Amino acid sequence: MRLRNFGAGIGDVSEIGLGCWQIGGADWGDVSEEDALHLLEAAVEAGTTFFDTADVYGLGRSEALLGRFLKRTDSSASLTVATKLGRYPEPGWPLNFEAKSIREHTEASLKRLDVETLDLTQLHCSPTEVLRRGEVFDTLRELQAEGKIRRFGASVESMEEALICLKQPGLASLQIIFNIFRQKPIDTLFDAATSAGVALIVRLPLASGVLSGKYNRSTQFASSDHRNYNRDGAAFNVGETFAGIPFDVAVDLAERVREVVPEGLTMSQFALRYCLDFEAVTVVIPGARDAQMARANAEVSDLAELSPEVHARLRAIYTEFAHAAIRGPY
Repeated sequence: MRLRNFGAGIGDVSEIGLGCWQIGGADWGDVSEEDALHLLEAAVEAGTTFFDTADVYGLGRSEALLGRFLKRTDSSASLTVATKLGRYPEPGWPLNFEAKSIREHTEASLKRLDVETLDLTQLHCSPTEVLRRGEVFDTLRELQAEGKIRRFGASVESMEEALICLKQPGLASLQIIFNIFRQKPIDTLFDAATSAGVALIVRLPLASGVLSGKYNRSTQFASSDHRNYNRDGAAFNVGETFAGIPFDVAVDLAERVREVVPEGLTMSQFALRYCLDFEAVTVVIPGARDAQMARANAEVSDLAELSPEVHARLRAIYTEFAHAAIRGPY
């Protein structure tokens, strides 16, 4: 596993991390505790050192499982766990953005993860106006000074929000949606983040799985799976589901991408390798539902970069077909 530097206070992390939304046991269908712990173990054995979770994933279940895993693994000292706050249902918006709630949510995450200091806390897709006002960052800086958190960042929905956050002193990271279907960050964010020394965490590299090439128009998802109930943005930002592209359109676009995949690579490997080809990207956090998937994701780090010709063809697919289909903040 290749490492990339995350910045002062955290250091090097695996360039392929693990997104832990799935092990919350909600929004992606059921994942048992046994399977969750096995996949965490498999990820570490494969060289993964960066894990991204949130207090709202399974209403704390994801954090609690990570906490249990950290206590039982000998590798805990070398692992980085990033969590997020701001979307927990209690007390809910807008109270979640008040200093009192941020502190309470931080203390709850510390307890569930069973650690004295959080490696990285991220604002979890807070409203643009909250980010622009900036008081939430003042609270995070206070928590940092008190030793509750090591570094802080923000998970954002749009490039406008990313650029707003970049102006905040002490910002360690930005978590963004970036994949073959959503290439806007290349032109609007990558250079700015690199110049500011801000790490970029890439979520949805497989566009909720559609870039794995395993789905077709007749694919059905469980009623509890966000790929069912949020495919048109009924519950939260539509961009978090299939990268904001209507499912049928995304499936068709994935077929266009398949034509570009070099022999010997799976669609998933290809889509993850695409993200890693950009130096501005610090860590990519695909999710996994089982140990086999966690190992397969980690193996992408060993693959060679894609050719300039392949990148040019993917750029054309984005420009000609994908860009106009994207819905939601971008």
